[in-house]
Order: sequence, then structure tokens, then C-alpha cells
Amino acid sequence: MASKNYQVYGVGNALVDYEVEVTDNQLETLNVEKGVMTLIDEERHYSLMSHLEGTRHNRACGGSAANTIIGIAQLGGAVFYSCRVGNDETGDFYLQDLQSNAVEINKNVHRPEGVTGKCVVMVTPDADRTMNTFLGVTGDLGTDVLDIDAIKSSEYLYVEGYLVSAPMALDAACTAMQMAREYHVPIAVSLSDPSMVNFFRAGIDRLLVDGVDLLFCNEDEALTYTGQTEVAAALEQLKTISKKIVITLGAKGSVIWDGARLIQVAGHNVVAKDTNGAGDMYAGAFLYAITQGMNEQNAGKLASYCSAQVVQKFGPRLDSDAVDKAKSFLRTLNQ
Repeated sequence: MASKNYQVYGVGNALVDYEVEVTDNQLETLNVEKGVMTLIDEERHYSLMSHLEGTRHNRACGGSAANTIIGIAQLGGAVFYSCRVGNDETGDFYLQDLQSNAVEINKNVHRPEGVTGKCVVMVTPDADRTMNTFLGVTGDLGTDVLDIDAIKSSEYLYVEGYLVSAPMALDAACTAMQMAREYHVPIAVSLSDPSMVNFFRAGIDRLLVDGVDLLFCNEDEALTYTGQTEVAAALEQLKTISKKIVITLGAKGSVIWDGARLIQVAGHNVVAKDTNGAGDMYAGAFLYAITQGMNEQNAGKLASYCSAQVVQKFGPRLDSDAVDKAKSFLRTLNQ
């Protein structure tokens, strides 16, 4: 088989993250539901930013799949990302940030007049993250952003579940999956957030109707989607949808169905400051590992290690020291 140009092709929302440390009382005062992603309009975005007092961190290009794709690139993988940004300063910033992280993008896609998506990420002292998202033009992500040559030259297609919240974006995701199947490119999907399962169930069902090769979800998403009360029962139901399954369990680690056996991966005992991006990094490290020929057990070990590194600091990415540690850990797995 001919070698591929990319380990993973991602399609997802383009959101510039604005992360703020807040208290539970502030969330209550602002009538923000804790621990989930809520869609908001632009007016609400600016209202939140004007009322939120607290420690603010640097803005960064985000979106769940973007975080995953950047994580793969940080570990040394070749990646491609399709998204939609507006013809504004925030869009310029977003694309430059992607490219500075060695993410290849389709450079000639039309950038509409409009506002690039934004996400207020509110982190409480218990390290929980609450996201209020204004989609902006990423809600109009269409099939024109897809690059068929890049998809067929990738080892995996990765689709974030957040795309189901916008009809055009869902169409684009389903089209990308159709293209991948045509060229025998395995498909990985993330359920992304319990709110997607609760409020956009029909869209999630449409993403998964023809089955996928690899499904990522956390415990809440798995239980919510299947209607089960135990992870083991949820896993059995998810086997009818996906050939391989990863369910992350927070500090308890993760469970992986590799298509033949159940693998338990231990968590890491660390002091968490911010859980934003932990699941995204897990997916990125796992995809990087399996596209490098590692088995699912070692892929899970690397993913667990990398996600534990992410939660120890603010922001959804590994910093340079954590990247070095992850690569060192990877070398021990390969010995």
C-alpha cells in the first residue's frame, strides 16, 4: 500500500478560546450551567467577557478536533485540518496559530465576511471546565472546506461530535465520512460532550448510523448515549456501532475495546488545575500511537500520560516541557 501523507485528517469547529478562572458563585450569578458546553450568541459572549472577573489566560485556537490534531502534531505526527474561519483578525490569528503548530490547512478556502467562532472557557477551583460557545461562521462550515486528496492520503479521518449542533457542519462531517469510506480510510469519531448527546441526538445518530472504526467518549457521554447506568453495559451497546471503543474515566483511567479484548488503562495521580482539553489530548495521543504501529494497550498508556500532563496546567495543550516528557515516555513504551 502506498504511504500516506498524513496520520490524521481532522474536521471540526474553529473556535478561539478565551480561558478564565472563575468561582462556582460566579457561574451561578451569570446563570451558566456548570461542566458542559452551551451554545450562545455573540451578544451573550461579550456580556460574559465583560462580567467575568478572574485570572484570564492567553487566547488560543481551539475547538475539540483542533486540540486533538495539534496534540498529534506536537508528538511528531503529520496532520491536516479543515475548518471555517471568518475574514477577520480573529480568523487570521486562528490560522496562524494552527500553522505555527505544524498543522496543514486548506489555504485557499473562502473566508466569509463574518465573525470567527469564540469559546469562553470557565475553569472553577475543582478543575472542571464550563464552555459557552459562539459558533460564528464555523456554524456554516460546509463541504467546500473538505480536501478529498488530503482525506484519501490520510491514515485516519477524525470527526468531532460538536459538529452535530449546526446542520451545515453536520452535512460536511457526513460527507467527509462518505469520502473516507470510499477510499477505505478508517474513521474515528468523538461524542465530544453530554450536551451534544442530550440536545442533538438525531445528529449523533446520523454520524454513527453506518458505524465507525474508532469511537472516543467519556463515561458521561457513553452512559447518556446508551441509556445505561454502568460502563460495561454501555460498552456492549457501543460495540454495535464501532469496531473499537475508548471510554475515558477521568482520574480512574480508561477502558478500551480493541475489537477482541477489553483493556484497562490506569489513570495518573496528579493535581488537576484545568480539565479543558484532557479528552482531546487523549484522542490525539491515542491516534498518534496507533498510526505509528503501536497496539491499543500502549496507545492507551501514552494517551493517559499525555492527558494527565494537560490537566496539570491551564489550557488544552501540552507545553514544551510536557511535550518532551511525553516523547520520553513514548520511548519507554517502544523499548
